[in-house]
Amino acid sequence: MRITLAQLASELGDVEANLARAAQVVVQAERAHSDLVVFPELFLTGYALGRVDVDEDVSMSADDPRLTGLNAKVPRTDVLIGLYEDGLGVHSYNAAAYYGPGGLVHTHRKLYLPTYDVFEERKHFSPGQTMRAYDTRHGRMATLICNDAWQPQLAFLAVQDGAQVLLVPTNSSQSRFPERYDSQTYWRDITVFYARMFECYVVFCNRVGAEAEHLHFWGGSHVVDPWGQIVCALPKNDEAVVTTEINLANVRKRRREVPLVREARLGLLAREASRLAEEGGDA
Repeated sequence: MRITLAQLASELGDVEANLARAAQVVVQAERAHSDLVVFPELFLTGYALGRVDVDEDVSMSADDPRLTGLNAKVPRTDVLIGLYEDGLGVHSYNAAAYYGPGGLVHTHRKLYLPTYDVFEERKHFSPGQTMRAYDTRHGRMATLICNDAWQPQLAFLAVQDGAQVLLVPTNSSQSRFPERYDSQTYWRDITVFYARMFECYVVFCNRVGAEAEHLHFWGGSHVVDPWGQIVCALPKNDEAVVTTEINLANVRKRRREVPLVREARLGLLAREASRLAEEGGDA
C-alpha cells in the first residue's frame, strides 16, 4: 500500500483555497500511484478559528459534494482530510473524514478537545462520542485526531476493533517552553510506542505554518512500522508531499511473533473500568 503525507499549511478561514490545494495534491498523489493521501487536522479551515476575524461560517458536512468529489476523477487514491464538520442541531465537530471511490467511508469526530494554554477547541467544537475502526479497500484503519493520540486507551480500542493502521492527522505546534520538552521528540515517542505495543502502522501527518501569536506548526510527519521503526520522515517546518510504501502483511506477521494485541482480556478491563466509574471516576 502506498500512502502520501500532505504536510502543508492551511489558509485560515479560506475553505475554497484549501479545497483547491487538496484537489491538486490528490492528483499529484494519484500520479505517484498512491492508494491514500492523508492531510493534517482541520486542513480545510485552519486551526485558530477563534483568534482572528473569520467572517463566514466555515463548517461543512462530511458528505458535501466538494469533499466526496475530491477523488472522483482519480479513483485509485483514497483521501483522509480534516474539516470543521457541521453536525446535527447545535453541534459541530473537529472531524477527519475518509473517502474511497464510492464516497464517504467514515468520519471520526475528535474525542478529546484541549482547552488550556493557547488551545480553545472546547469553545468551538463538541466532543465526538465513538471510537471505531473502519474497513477500507486496503485494510482496516482508525483515525485519532491530534490530542486523541495523547489518550492511549483510544489507540488500544482502535486496535482491538481490528485497526491495522492508525491515521493521526494533527495540528501540533511547537511548545512555548522548548526547554521542558520538544514537540517532535514527544510525538515520536508516542507514535513509536503505539506502533510497538499495538503492533500496527502509525501514520502521523502534521501541518506547517503559523497562526495567531503562539501557534507555530512544525511538520515532522512520519510513518512508523509495527516494529517501531520510522520508515518515512518529512522535514521540520517546510511543506512537503511525500509518498511511501507500507506492507500490511507486516502487521499480521508481527502480531504472530509476539501476540500482545491478542492478550488484551477485554472482559477484565471492562469490569475494572466499570468499577472505577462507579467509584467516582469520569463515566
